[in-house]
Amino acid sequence: MIINTASRLGRWLHWIFEASLLIKGLLAFGEMLGGFGLLLTPNLTILRFVGWLTRHQLTQNPSEDMAIWAKHLADSFPIELQHFYAVYMLFHGTLKFTMVLMLAWRIVWAYPLAMAVLAGFVIYQMTEFFLHGGAVLLLLSGFDCFMIVLVWREYQILRLDPDLH
Repeated sequence: MIINTASRLGRWLHWIFEASLLIKGLLAFGEMLGGFGLLLTPNLTILRFVGWLTRHQLTQNPSEDMAIWAKHLADSFPIELQHFYAVYMLFHGTLKFTMVLMLAWRIVWAYPLAMAVLAGFVIYQMTEFFLHGGAVLLLLSGFDCFMIVLVWREYQILRLDPDLH
């Protein structure tokens, strides 16, 4: 299969690939920052902050669903779970950020690895979706599947034109 990178569609798909890398990179960096934040913020500070956020709303309307839900989540957020999420977000964000950097630098062996990592994310997210639900997991999985297609396309182009490395 010959891939025409000079066509309008080819340029458009390459632009989407680069924009997707930027989005993935920003999200991964934000995830790493969130992981550091959870790791460095004492659990009691999180509980106090959520209490401060919801206090006014619950004072005005004690049956406010969103405020009750946020308060319940904070009250059932033990330190062990906080540490798990912190480490998970750090690992997941670092892995994605590293993957994005390697693809941006056009490291050829990183493309198949990135497709495997993205497929692993899709499998995990879909497993979680079927166990617990959540439309966000479907959106993330759809985005990751689209990224797999774009990464595969870019990999084919790099393999056909060694001058692009």
